[in-house]
Amino acid sequence: MDNRNDSLKIELLWPAGIAVLGGIGGLIFESPLLFLLAGVAVYAVWHLYNLVRIVRILDSGGKLKPPFPPGLWGGLYERVRTLEKRSKKRKRRIATFLDRFRESAAAFPDAAIITGKEGNIEWCNAAAGDLLGLGWPGVRGQGISAAVGDPIFREYFSLEDYERPLEFSSPGDRSTILSVKVTRFGKKRQRLLIARDITRQYYLDRLHRDFVANASHELRTPLTVLRGFLDTPVEPVGDSRRQDRVRQLMLQQAERMEETLNDLMSLSRLDFEKELPAKRAVPVPEMIESIIEDAKALSGESAHTFSVMAEEYRSIRGHASWLQRAFSNLVFNAVRHTPPHSRIAIRWTACDGGARFSVEDNGEGIPARHLPRLGERFYRIDPARSRESGGTGLGLSIVKLILSRHDAELKISSEIGKGSVFTCMFPESRLVDPRVPVIDHDRENPATAPATVPK
Repeated sequence: MDNRNDSLKIELLWPAGIAVLGGIGGLIFESPLLFLLAGVAVYAVWHLYNLVRIVRILDSGGKLKPPFPPGLWGGLYERVRTLEKRSKKRKRRIATFLDRFRESAAAFPDAAIITGKEGNIEWCNAAAGDLLGLGWPGVRGQGISAAVGDPIFREYFSLEDYERPLEFSSPGDRSTILSVKVTRFGKKRQRLLIARDITRQYYLDRLHRDFVANASHELRTPLTVLRGFLDTPVEPVGDSRRQDRVRQLMLQQAERMEETLNDLMSLSRLDFEKELPAKRAVPVPEMIESIIEDAKALSGESAHTFSVMAEEYRSIRGHASWLQRAFSNLVFNAVRHTPPHSRIAIRWTACDGGARFSVEDNGEGIPARHLPRLGERFYRIDPARSRESGGTGLGLSIVKLILSRHDAELKISSEIGKGSVFTCMFPESRLVDPRVPVIDHDRENPATAPATVPK
């Protein structure tokens, strides 16, 4: 602040000195105006010289070196020099940061590519060359769709629907499977692409699916033969009551084994199908009526009480057979795992940001320690009781997978002695306008989603 005041004082001395010299020259040579104008001209030329000088230095990127002229120009030069020093320090810090970023990006095992709004490549790391054949800096400015050259990738990138990652074969090595995730960022609508090698996981998943499918197929044939013989009436030999009991137990275990195989096949199919067809309007209220009839048959002598509250005008865009499987699983679980004469309430209502399907019972409730693990495959709260009721331990796993394929989630709340509530939360994007014509879901191939039929 003191330097600024000193510069201002020095600058004010210039016009004062010009006025004094003009006055003295006027008295001596009797021409004060001429001397005054000459002094002003010199003062203007001085300012013009310093202005041109600083502009040239800034344009050329040169350095301002002392000594600096007195007055305001000296103060301005000093401040510009200070800003230059700060700018150089900032540039060094940025350069250091960029060097570290390049080093870390080069060591990053996944391919990372930054594109502009139009899809032109602005930067990529070394892994992009190994996985996608993008050699830097040769691909700078090229369109990424043309540079990668894969039609599946080109379609995915052009559609600009990046909610789900893309899995496709690497252009350089078709045996390598890549997973690509695209994220938008910045005001310029740039895009960051991360491509990851998932070959090992992909083939392990496929091996798992093939194993489940083959094992289920191989076991289904002897089970069918076994059930056929057990269902065939035979003349009793010896103790008929004991034979009937043995046959009944064998038949129960065969049915339970068949149900487990069906659930394993459903899980394998859901694992394989990352997305389910979602072009149908599923009438949930009609579906609930069908499920209630099956639940009453399953309840039998237990005589559970059912209550339904469903908003007629709300439908879901999704796969009807799979949705019916999910909803019926929740209702049948409530029947199987609550005492006789329990109350079971089924609701289909609107909520903030979407709709929800809930099944509430007034049974014994579930201990809090079990709630986080519900939905794990083969997890049972009480294994002995589950075997008696016919549960496979896969029902909630199937429900969770079906809901995830419909952008929904399962929420579970329970309190000992008061019962449990299982709620399926659907986003608003899945709700269908009531004016949209509803397609009969019975036309769907039943083999796609084998329904759980109560026995």
